[in-house]
Amino acid sequence: MSERGNRKRLVGTVVSDKMDKTVVVQVVRRVQHAGYKKYVSRRKKYKAHDERNEFHVGDVVELIESRPLSKDKRWAVERLVNRAGRI
Repeated sequence: MSERGNRKRLVGTVVSDKMDKTVVVQVVRRVQHAGYKKYVSRRKKYKAHDERNEFHVGDVVELIESRPLSKDKRWAVERLVNRAGRI
């Protein structure tokens, strides 16, 4: 266990990096439909803190729960999972 306890973690794809020190990350989860029993994708966007502006659109990142940093920002980018293939 870390010094700050067990914090939630999510993995998602960066969809916007236009803000300073902030990225928007889309997290996709698959849930079973209650009536049809078919699996459907649910998407949610989170604003996450990126201190050095090092993550860009298409990167797959891991988020970690943090204290409120602004009105909408309650997550921070923990690490890079997969770098986007940029030309």
